[in-house]
Amino acid sequence: MKVLVLSSGGVDSTTCLAMAIDSLGHENVSALSIWYGQKHKKELDSAKAIADYYKVPHYELDLTQVMSYSNSSLLSSSSESIDHRSYGEQIAESGSVSTYVPFRNGLILSMAASMALSLYPDDDVAIYIGAHADDAAGNAYPDCRPDFNHHMNEAIYIGSYNKVRLVAPLNTMNKTEVVQEGLRLQVPYHLTWSCYEGGHEPCHTCGTCRDREQAFLNNGVEDPLLYGSSSH
Repeated sequence: MKVLVLSSGGVDSTTCLAMAIDSLGHENVSALSIWYGQKHKKELDSAKAIADYYKVPHYELDLTQVMSYSNSSLLSSSSESIDHRSYGEQIAESGSVSTYVPFRNGLILSMAASMALSLYPDDDVAIYIGAHADDAAGNAYPDCRPDFNHHMNEAIYIGSYNKVRLVAPLNTMNKTEVVQEGLRLQVPYHLTWSCYEGGHEPCHTCGTCRDREQAFLNNGVEDPLLYGSSSH
């Protein structure tokens, strides 16, 4: 069995990477990152550093042209600024979050399935995605929901001669539980980047910064990026 881990350079995907390596060894694991026109490349820089840390191959694919038609605030082409309210506040007002990128995970998973078949034509492959329960809460990111991943798994499995499966090992965990598992596995969280802004240090106020920092607090430890200890 080979594993292709979708790696964004953040807490969740890096925890997934550590879980895959813990189960199968780094020689059977690769990381895949997607550039889709984000406002900064810091997360891809983190993904590269993390792959180097774990000594696994790191691949990149580009979705920029497809996403250029979206006005999601996460994208450099957008006229919108990042919303610094919590996800709950955004959903309460508009029913969605400004950082949702249209069907992003569906496109990424399709690309990953093709990549998996190309990289490992003679092996069964699991694609790991770091979607967790808080991502799906309140339907903030519908393409992170367990039922979405279930049906994508079915489509990928059928369309790959039953060779590739989708695995979402964090889908029933909240962010606090994800960090708890990562701490157990000694994940190098100091190498990760989560903030939607591309500054020298995290902004501490966007939705993902809020969730990340609270998850570390809930585990009784300090986020290694909290007070400028990051090398980014």
